[in-house]
Amino acid sequence: MDRYRIAAVLLALALLFAAATDYIPAFIDAEGRVFGLFRLDIYKDALHVASGLWALASALSRRSAVFFLKVFGTLYFLDGVMGVFTGSGYLDLSIFIDGVRDVSPTVKVLSSLPHLGLGAFGMAVGWSPWRGERVPA
Repeated sequence: MDRYRIAAVLLALALLFAAATDYIPAFIDAEGRVFGLFRLDIYKDALHVASGLWALASALSRRSAVFFLKVFGTLYFLDGVMGVFTGSGYLDLSIFIDGVRDVSPTVKVLSSLPHLGLGAFGMAVGWSPWRGERVPA
């Protein structure tokens, strides 16, 4: 299995874990926030599961994995950037539903780190061919 497919599987595991955190009491604070930062709901959980299943399906071929990593990475990273500035994202439509959130800059950054990290990983692997490997067009 090549690096692109492995990266897609790793992202699938991370996304499925993100969906699961909403149902594991150890990750939920007294106010119902995951890691004390944000609330997940069934809609956001469904988005994480759908993204995780897309990642798993893309791992079946190198070409699909590269496409997934480029698209997913870019979309998630930009969603994280928006979250840093507004506290809301576009992937879950919260920028349209909630607008700019009135939370501290620290919460905005910490809440956005998962999308920034997963997105950066996807982009780094998807957009950068590894030495000695040729990505099919």
